Amino acid sequence: MPTWEYITTPLLIHNTAAILNNWGKQGWELVQIVQNEQGGLVAYLKRPVGDASGADAAARGTAAAAQAAKQFKGE
Repeated sequence: MPTWEYITTPLLIHNTAAILNNWGKQGWELVQIVQNEQGGLVAYLKRPVGDASGADAAARGTAAAAQAAKQFKGE
């Protein structure tokens, strides 16, 4: 039976595909998107444990999401 690791990430309303694609390239699968108390969107993702080195992969995914946000803002 597989063991899973999970991560959550905020989503920019106009850049969701780029953010999710960046996480998908890291092996993460979207489980659910929910709205937080402030009205923003939060994505819940999972992947089997052992797909990549946990903390390093999460850091790369966070950096990829930040890069997607910069591209959206035109930076």
